[in-house]
Amino acid sequence: MEKERIAFLQELLHTPSPSSMEMEIQKKWLKYVEPFVDEIRSDHAGNVIAVKNEEADFHLLLAGHSDEVAFVVNRMDDNGFVFVDKMGGINPKSAIGMKVEILGQDKQVPGVIGVNAQHHGGIKGDFEVEDLFIDCGAKDKSEMEQDIQIGDLVVYRRQSEVLKNRYVSGRGLDNRTGAFIVAEVMRRLADKDISIGVYGVSTVNEETNLGGAYFAAAGLKPDAALALDVTFATDYPSVDKRKHGDIRLDGGPVLAKGAPINRKLNQLLEKSAEKLGVEVQYELTPRHTGTDADKMRLTGKGVPISLVSLPLRYMHSPVETASIKDIEEEISLLIEMITNMTGKESLNPLDD
Repeated sequence: MEKERIAFLQELLHTPSPSSMEMEIQKKWLKYVEPFVDEIRSDHAGNVIAVKNEEADFHLLLAGHSDEVAFVVNRMDDNGFVFVDKMGGINPKSAIGMKVEILGQDKQVPGVIGVNAQHHGGIKGDFEVEDLFIDCGAKDKSEMEQDIQIGDLVVYRRQSEVLKNRYVSGRGLDNRTGAFIVAEVMRRLADKDISIGVYGVSTVNEETNLGGAYFAAAGLKPDAALALDVTFATDYPSVDKRKHGDIRLDGGPVLAKGAPINRKLNQLLEKSAEKLGVEVQYELTPRHTGTDADKMRLTGKGVPISLVSLPLRYMHSPVETASIKDIEEEISLLIEMITNMTGKESLNPLDD
């Protein structure tokens, strides 16, 4: 992948975008994609929608969410220490000793998450998010209240890195990688003549309520939709593959199989992968996917959905890690599928 594209991915990763506060990253996504599409829109949820070939009879929605997990300020004590709750499924055990930024109304306030010294007993095995506290250097509560307020969001102060020119690692790859993939698909479709309409959407609020995806699909009324997200890689020490399956970085994009997934859409993806010589992996989603796909599926008259995921190590931690090769192969897979669709495909599972 070209350095320019990796630089854009890292720009997204370095932009704080906790669920409910995605405005800045959405503006950057919009600016990047706008030259390559017919139209750019936004909606009241905060989604950004890139439109290509809307006059077509058949429309496919690609959704990658731009929000990341975070903490949210819920109180300050008299000594100026800040206590937090979760905004999404962030792992409190990954937070010990980390640098953070509190996203105040007027400025970003640096701080550190305190840790009990080993000499004083160290970290206890069982603790919850309410046991965490942030030290911003304030002398007391009144000084802290000059900069922040209850409800302000907190992200790790963590820059991304490229490891061995192979993997990208950082905060919030879940799912700024998905938003990046949507942007790249729309960019690479710019000079292609396609038979279907495509809505590329950078969605919001996936980590907390999936509301952005609902707004997008309800408003656009697509004929089919693909959620582009991440899934749990199991190729590192301590993971039980017997329980969680075998998903590897560099193993290719991951397709879901389960009750919510439209089999015809999966067949189109598999056929495209075979034509490209791209290896795909599989995960099971027996009842629901836990992604934007679930809400898109239940809008309007019902939307056939599938889920294409990027293998990700260390989910919801400050060091999430994904393969650049897998990202590139997912982009190629989606473009191959879209450019070969006629718009006449039946997604009814009963049709031969």
